[in-house]
Amino acid sequence: MNRIVGDGLPPLTETLPPSPPPPPFPVPIERLRADVESGAITDVIVALPDLQGRVQGSRINPRDFLSRTLDRGFDACLYLLATDVEMESRPGYAVDPWHGGLGDLSVLPDPGTLRYLPWDPGTALVLGDARDAGGSPVPVAPRQVLRTQLDRLSERGWHALAGTELEFLVFRDSYQEAFEADYRGLTTATRFNSDYAVPEVTEIDPLMRRVRTAMERTGMTVESARGECHPGQYEIVFRYDDALRTCDNHVVYKAGARALAAQAGVALTFMAKYDDGEGNSCHVHLSLRDESGHPVFADDGTGRYGMSRHMEHFVAGQLACARDFALLHAPNVNSYKRLSPQAYAPNTITWGLDNRTCPVRVIGSGASARIEFRVPGGDANPYLTVAGIVAAGLYGIDRALPLPEPTVGDASASGAARLPGSLEEAVRAWEDSEIALACFGPEVVRNQAAAGRAELAAFSATVTDLERRRHFERG
Repeated sequence: MNRIVGDGLPPLTETLPPSPPPPPFPVPIERLRADVESGAITDVIVALPDLQGRVQGSRINPRDFLSRTLDRGFDACLYLLATDVEMESRPGYAVDPWHGGLGDLSVLPDPGTLRYLPWDPGTALVLGDARDAGGSPVPVAPRQVLRTQLDRLSERGWHALAGTELEFLVFRDSYQEAFEADYRGLTTATRFNSDYAVPEVTEIDPLMRRVRTAMERTGMTVESARGECHPGQYEIVFRYDDALRTCDNHVVYKAGARALAAQAGVALTFMAKYDDGEGNSCHVHLSLRDESGHPVFADDGTGRYGMSRHMEHFVAGQLACARDFALLHAPNVNSYKRLSPQAYAPNTITWGLDNRTCPVRVIGSGASARIEFRVPGGDANPYLTVAGIVAAGLYGIDRALPLPEPTVGDASASGAARLPGSLEEAVRAWEDSEIALACFGPEVVRNQAAAGRAELAAFSATVTDLERRRHFERG
């Protein structure tokens, strides 16, 4: 049965009923107070983005939230910032939950993130920042890692605008069915390469329409949506915004898309590489503005190739830091299986003018002049990857790094230096990097290295299907 059209989703011929006007974003506290009094809102989720970019938190009684949590914060276990994807905490993190007796940190709500969740009626969500016992920011918290780099921009009178283009695969199987099948032999929701196609994705349009509508109602603006190369693959692009808000929207979007898929009886994944086909990318578009709103990257006669001098140095910084910062953009063993030319992903340290084979693609002009950073996959933590882009750009600007000539044609055939080919290589580059230490500090370097090593330890202890196929009979 086609669950994507059935099982609670409207037939393709059915017209969706008009939606009531969405609440403003962010939802004003007084609006929340009124909706709590009327009974329209019965839960408030206070959540902290973790090292994997997931929203982790608790449901709070809304009256308690308004009277206490909003100002004082909500206590949560310190281990949220020192675990792998399985919620296991291994030794080596800068935040050591076991040494601290599995104590608490405080999650202080950021009212600028308050929104209502269409897929969870009666529920509001607010993201928060980690604070230690003395009330100071916890430096290794991903949201704080990004804030620190944005503060460095602010010292120069600049701020960053960013947009993330996130791809995912949709399957006809439910999450429970996928789990019971050990995530093997799943059926993609479409059958062909549907890149830019229209008829080929009609079967998943009802679900995609619900995702797009839901995200609009949480304060995001959908710019475009389309099928992608891999069967079952789709991409929804939201309008660029302040860099921190873009990352907040990104993690809410991932959580909401998964919830909506589960409600439809299907599953979707953002993992970087599910199989031998094309992987899921997360291309990041980024530009800078000054205090008057003027585009810092716009051609002002000081640089080459239609760029300002600042933009030239910013791009040069991406190349200089590409190996050292790869861990921030590709945090898992699986991430590096996507980074190959056959997966429409970069593997060289190059830049180009409107060249999609390069990790740094320079596009746009005037107010739209920007870089598209093409290294991250769908598994990237947006806070960490945007922090890495900003830190690398500032490294290039502060040292006035010269920009080499752009790569023309297929960058993978250019003979240029390569990005790390594995998570192990990326962790070593990060740990040995004086640049990472100077830009992020020892605690962040140690914590992210520990996260990478936790992934390596889990992978090295696992016997894979490939090993069984190759060695069961013939080893």
